[in-house]
Amino acid sequence: MELFKTQTQFIKNTIEEYQFKQDPYNLYDPLNYILKLGGKHIRPILALSAFELFSDDLDKIKKPAIALEWFHNFTLIHDDIMDDASLRRGNETVHTKWDVNTAILSGDALMIKSYELFEDLEPSLFKKCIQLFTKTAIEVCEGQQYDVDFETRDDVTLHDYIEMITLKTAVLIATSLKIGAMIGKASDEDAENLYQFGKYLGIAFQIQDDYLDIYGDMEKVGKRHAGDIYENKKTILYLKALEKGNAQQKERLLTLYASTSQKVEKVDEVIQLFEALQIPEETLNESYRYQKLALEHLSKVTTLKSKEKLVYLSEYLIKRDL
Repeated sequence: MELFKTQTQFIKNTIEEYQFKQDPYNLYDPLNYILKLGGKHIRPILALSAFELFSDDLDKIKKPAIALEWFHNFTLIHDDIMDDASLRRGNETVHTKWDVNTAILSGDALMIKSYELFEDLEPSLFKKCIQLFTKTAIEVCEGQQYDVDFETRDDVTLHDYIEMITLKTAVLIATSLKIGAMIGKASDEDAENLYQFGKYLGIAFQIQDDYLDIYGDMEKVGKRHAGDIYENKKTILYLKALEKGNAQQKERLLTLYASTSQKVEKVDEVIQLFEALQIPEETLNESYRYQKLALEHLSKVTTLKSKEKLVYLSEYLIKRDL
């Protein structure tokens, strides 16, 4: 991420500038905690990168970019509760360090606070950004509900999965780019192409995330190894295995995913099934296919400035920790 060193520092400085200093301490301290855990700040970097294609006045995008980071971290706080996850970025999750009630309330506060950071925009631009932001917020909730529903369904298809990750993950990445473009005064067509670039990149990113859950470096990923298998999540690896497997393999996979066992033997057997069916390779290929679709939309964006950073970022997100 050397290419984004200046932007990353800008975002870190802004997070520090807008850290929460008010009472009650037990509401706001968990927010400062998760915002300082690190992460790659992908969404604000995307907003900044899109904005810089059309404008140079970073003061205009500073607070909306941080709003996207705050909203993203709100979703992480609540996701970790729902997944009963103990680690986030290699550190204790908020509900583990404090408690579930504190995490729920603090997460809610962070989501609401993210809206305040759009208030300095001119009225017409404020309305456009808030409409998109609100639409995206409810889509993320819909995607999360689909993800939960899928855990108890045996009829989930690959199409269902793509729709779910589009809502849960991709739309916020897409919105980060479009908000950056709109604030930078891009044309409607350019802003929409950046949205589509982000949507397909987000799909590729989530597919890669599913892959890294099993095959990534756990120290870098910062999560429990194969957590998706323990939680019986219907990831692309599972769905492709159901598509490709013979009757015996399908039956065994369904049996394993009907179990709530937390034994490592379950995980090992699922991984063996995936590898016997060459699912890891197919998953990576699917990620690269969506990345290609993303870059096709990026190529349609008309600007005199270089799009090198966004091309590089698409490569980085897809090949991280492989």
